[in-house]
Amino acid sequence: MASSSSRFSLVNSNAYAFLILLTSTKNATGCYTSLFGFGDSLTDTGNLVNIYPADDPPHMAFPPYGATFFHFPTGRCSDGRLIIDFIAEYYGLPLVPPYVEGKNAKRPNFHKGVNFAVVGAPALDLAFYEERGIYNTITNDSLKVQLRWFKEILPSLCHSSSSCSEFLQSSLFLLGPFGGNDYGHSFYSNASMDEIQSFVPLVAKAIGSAINELIDLGAVTLVVPGMIPLGWLAGYLTYFETSNETEYDSMGCLIWLNKFTEHHNEVVQRELNEIRELHPHATIIYADYYNAAMPLYHSPQKYGFTRGAIVACCGTGGHYNFNISLMCGERPFLDCDNPSLYVDWDGYHLTEAAYSLMSKSLLDGPYTIPHINSTCVSLVAPAEYSFYS
Repeated sequence: MASSSSRFSLVNSNAYAFLILLTSTKNATGCYTSLFGFGDSLTDTGNLVNIYPADDPPHMAFPPYGATFFHFPTGRCSDGRLIIDFIAEYYGLPLVPPYVEGKNAKRPNFHKGVNFAVVGAPALDLAFYEERGIYNTITNDSLKVQLRWFKEILPSLCHSSSSCSEFLQSSLFLLGPFGGNDYGHSFYSNASMDEIQSFVPLVAKAIGSAINELIDLGAVTLVVPGMIPLGWLAGYLTYFETSNETEYDSMGCLIWLNKFTEHHNEVVQRELNEIRELHPHATIIYADYYNAAMPLYHSPQKYGFTRGAIVACCGTGGHYNFNISLMCGERPFLDCDNPSLYVDWDGYHLTEAAYSLMSKSLLDGPYTIPHINSTCVSLVAPAEYSFYS
């Protein structure tokens, strides 16, 4: 299996300098009129906390979640903003409201966008996994469910084929990331690696099917993130902790788990290439979350993460400050004195500081693709490039 980091390289330093100058002079505000999000806990801005009963909220509904930016829990799995929030700010849009909260309002207004992502959401339906003895106790709101929600509200956003075409052409769609819950629950259910590997092309096809449906509805600009490196996350490092030193690289991450993540990302990119051939009029952008995160793990001190990259900020006990029996936010809640000094927030998600730096590399990277108009730049490089040498 080829390494993602070895496959992606900067190809020309002069082009790099020129494009940095080019992107720095562009104003992205006004490129898109709305932003629609789909995904899991890396993108959910409050759906799961609105799905759960008010008398039994999930752990991300408690402090210190949200402490850095919002100063109260919003349902985001971080101390502050997520990548979708930074994307909205970059394009001059309001932060994207969670669908479940909005639909319960008396007069929901989704014309600037809405977020369908749900913590714990898989790409494949739960029935697929339950037939194999793999259970997700967090949510049953898979990618297919989120897509159905979008279809249900679309008539309220535009009232004719021409108005819908215009509306969707000026909208940006963030589809993912997906996969973390498909594989995470499978790992924790002790499924074999061969079986989990067999899920990867099915997950990629599910993502591809959703893209095709959105394009058929009228979407033309879609950003599809890859997964972040699972082998660095404190939750997985704790669960798969071993005395076998050969399973770790020099920086302490699980080699095999990162290779698995790379494999997923490569299969997704192949799926995107096939869809691009089917829909040449659409702009389908692969958001390289994996390589955008890697510099933070390789050189945490350089980016101000003086507490390191593999120890959770909000947690307790063990080598990685993570205990699945006492998650961040569970009472008595566990605090974190300064999240900006950490990459890892709670064992499975990153801090606002980490997401901010990732977003900057994704939004202002050296290899950009203009679309919609000459002052609108794309979010990420084409798949064959990385922002880091």
